[in-house]
Amino acid sequence: MKIKNLVIGGCLLLSSITGWSQQSSTFCNPLNLNYRFAYGNDSYREAADPVIHLFKGKYYLYASKSGGYWTSDNMLQWKYLPCTTLPVEDYAPAVATIRDTVFFIASQGNAQLYYSTDPQKDNWKVYNAYFPIHMTDPALFRDDDGRVYFYYGCSATNPIMGVELNPNNYLDTIGTPQELITHRFREHGWEEPGENNDKGKAGWNEGSWMNKYKGKYYLQYAAPGTEFKGYGDGVYIADKPLGPFTYMDNSPFSYKPGGFIDGAGHGNTFMDKYGNYWHSATMTISVRHMFERRIGLFPAFFDEQGQLHCLTAFGDYPMTMPNRKMDFGKSSLFTGWMLLSYHKKITASSSLPGHEPALAADENVRTWWSADTGHAGQWLQMDLGKICAVHALQVNFADQDSHLSAIDSIKPYRYKIEGSADAQHWYMLTDKTGNNANITHDYITLAKQVNTRYIRVTAVQVPDGYFSLSDLRVFGKAPGRLPAVVNQVLINRDSADSRHAEVSWQADKSATGYVVYYGTTPASLYTAVMVYGDHRLRLTGLNKQVPYYFRVDAFNECGVSRGK
Repeated sequence: MKIKNLVIGGCLLLSSITGWSQQSSTFCNPLNLNYRFAYGNDSYREAADPVIHLFKGKYYLYASKSGGYWTSDNMLQWKYLPCTTLPVEDYAPAVATIRDTVFFIASQGNAQLYYSTDPQKDNWKVYNAYFPIHMTDPALFRDDDGRVYFYYGCSATNPIMGVELNPNNYLDTIGTPQELITHRFREHGWEEPGENNDKGKAGWNEGSWMNKYKGKYYLQYAAPGTEFKGYGDGVYIADKPLGPFTYMDNSPFSYKPGGFIDGAGHGNTFMDKYGNYWHSATMTISVRHMFERRIGLFPAFFDEQGQLHCLTAFGDYPMTMPNRKMDFGKSSLFTGWMLLSYHKKITASSSLPGHEPALAADENVRTWWSADTGHAGQWLQMDLGKICAVHALQVNFADQDSHLSAIDSIKPYRYKIEGSADAQHWYMLTDKTGNNANITHDYITLAKQVNTRYIRVTAVQVPDGYFSLSDLRVFGKAPGRLPAVVNQVLINRDSADSRHAEVSWQADKSATGYVVYYGTTPASLYTAVMVYGDHRLRLTGLNKQVPYYFRVDAFNECGVSRGK
């Protein structure tokens, strides 16, 4: 690789004709997958309701309406496996290992069970063609004593159900299904539908999943609906796999109603090959269609009190993928690379009305900049304001005016990203002009830190429609000082409805944003909501008459100031 040195303004910058991108030990949500266009007339991409399953040293990721599934050795690089022998066009797949065999079932009227001993091959077989339960959102669980259980339910009125299956008789049911989780939105604010949990009715309880930890059974479920930013996962605990179950007051344990992309519901909790727990989840866009969704991955753990936690703080910033056993309750995977692109000055080759350049730097996946064509040469340029140390980029394509569907052959996005210290002399950061991967949330780490001020992305090819970006996100560090520490947090709990509260604190002009942490004990502040452009947060998803404790951390492009 030919490398030349470029000195501008006293800064030594390195450039090369092939750029600085490399395979990374970090990842960034939403996961960098080939999200497929849906069938039908609405042109939107989706993957949702994920299950990540470790089998014989390899990870497998199954999701709704994806035409196949993915496999990985490390949960960083995922290989797509198209599949014709499973009902991969059904919603909410469930997967479990029973007696060294993988079993699969998905949501459909006349459900069938499938099995495979080698998911690397598209050779699944029908195991039970007459599964006795007609249901939606299934979950399979094998206990450590060999007994097998089945959970299901997806309704605004009906409960989450459970029943034992017979592993010696084609997983037929044993006994009758039992009601396990009912709707309690008047006590659990996060279960009420609406962007602000304000619809005044029960939401959808769905997407169950079961884990066993230290002899206890953790039955998880999603609410209030996949299209809402507060879509999360709650948990009940029991001494037996079919209960009776007790609600855990730290629910929703998986929750992400703020940041670039919202939502952390309907997924699964699983253990990696090192013994670390993770939680996969559905993240929502829901602009072109309610089911326009993506997939997120977050570290999870059980604390000393037996509570299940999922860590979503900085959950759409770069995280390091560990290669050993970790204590997620004490060690963060956040790289410390801060967001450098928020509300930065942006120019572009062209734009459509309502899709101006500034929308590519507003930390909102639901808005986007669009050029007025999809022709090669359209560009978007960002001024970071000063020379910054850039470590990673995330390019989020928006598919403006696409008319593609699942039946179409899809051309990949092709583009290049250049950097500059003066907007005159440019050098390559990453060259994707020959890209063949169908990627829409392309996460790129640089082989080494690059000091630059300007970032420019230029189109070479789009799949269809116009060149458009929901955000061009830049991560690294900027020179300067940390924001002031938030020493005081004011809590106004609604006396008429304790599911609601307003949290406020002193604003700091040097802060890019804040992370509001809260929990049911002072030592368990693991639920987190990211706030941009404000010094207050209205919470509407609390549990009635449950005490909460709070901390607010301030952050900017230099780092994070932990609140007191």
